[in-house]
Amino acid sequence: MRVLIADDHDLLRDTLVMFLQAQGGIDTESVADFDAACARITADAPYDLILLDYNMPGMNGLDGLKKAIAMGDGQRVALMSGEATRQIAEDALDSGAAGFVPKSLPAKSLVNAVKFMAMGEQYAPIDFMTAVEETQCNPLAEKLTARELQVLKGLTEGKSNKEIARDLDITEPTVKLHVKTLYRKVGAANRTQAAMIAREAGLF
Repeated sequence: MRVLIADDHDLLRDTLVMFLQAQGGIDTESVADFDAACARITADAPYDLILLDYNMPGMNGLDGLKKAIAMGDGQRVALMSGEATRQIAEDALDSGAAGFVPKSLPAKSLVNAVKFMAMGEQYAPIDFMTAVEETQCNPLAEKLTARELQVLKGLTEGKSNKEIARDLDITEPTVKLHVKTLYRKVGAANRTQAAMIAREAGLF
């Protein structure tokens, strides 16, 4: 079984490769961005499964998924993400993805999911796909728009404006505008203070 993993987070990528290789019988290759994945798909013998990170450089979300599916000669392509919503997972499956794999999945479940998809089945964890969407009723959250909440979450994770822009597929100047607005709304003077206020309020 041959698997290609494309993810820009080195530690996560290396860990996935290690888990899969340890199973025996799974030849695992890895790359750090979508362009490198495309190059591998074009140059290498067909893979049994290609796992693409939803937010990596060059991916452009579902556009990258569709492109990879169209490129591969019948190769199975699955989407992997730590932040994607259930709607994105459903759209990916509707677009022909072999499956959707949350990064929060336990290692053993991940290995089983990879084998399952490589054998021709479509995979998505039942608990993720059937989870009831939580309604936001936090007093601080009610002051912010959905986009400002996403930007604030990025701040609490210590991400730069550039990283947040990439994750949300918006421009860096737009992120700066959102940051400035949310500072005013939550009463923060800087990124660290905004992140602390968000954490103290139990937002993330």
